[in-house]
Amino acid sequence: MKVKIKEWHAVATWRWDMPEDEVCGICRVDFDGCCPNCKYPGDDCPLIVGKCHHSFHLHCILSWINQESAKGLCPMCRQKFEDPSVRGEINVGELPEEFRARLDELNRRIVQMLEQTELTRLERMRALIARAAAREGAE
Repeated sequence: MKVKIKEWHAVATWRWDMPEDEVCGICRVDFDGCCPNCKYPGDDCPLIVGKCHHSFHLHCILSWINQESAKGLCPMCRQKFEDPSVRGEINVGELPEEFRARLDELNRRIVQMLEQTELTRLERMRALIARAAAREGAE
C-alpha cells in the first residue's frame, strides 16, 4: 500500500527561555507576546535582560531610557541599566555565526537609537537655552 501526501500544513511553536509568568516590567505584556510598538513577537521584538536581571522588550526599555526622568536607570530597581551582552560579558566567539550576526545587528540598532536619543536631548537643551535667551533679550 502506497501513501501519497496531497497537502502538508506544518505547525510550530516557540517560546523565549523565560518563566511563564514573567512579563515586561514596562508594558506588562507577556514575553511570548510583543510590545505595544510591534505587530508580531519574535526576533523583531527581542528581549533585553540587564545586569540586574530584569527583562524588558527592546522597544520598551529604549522608550524608557529615552525619557529624561529615567536617567538611564532600570525601572524596576533603579540601578543603572546595562545590557551585559553590550559590555562583552558574553563570549560572542562561542556563539554560532547566525547568532553573532543577529547580536551584532541588535547592538548596532541599540547604539543607533541611543545616539539619536542623545541628539534629541541636545536639540531640546539648545531650544531651551535659545528660549531663555530670547526671554532675557525681550525683558
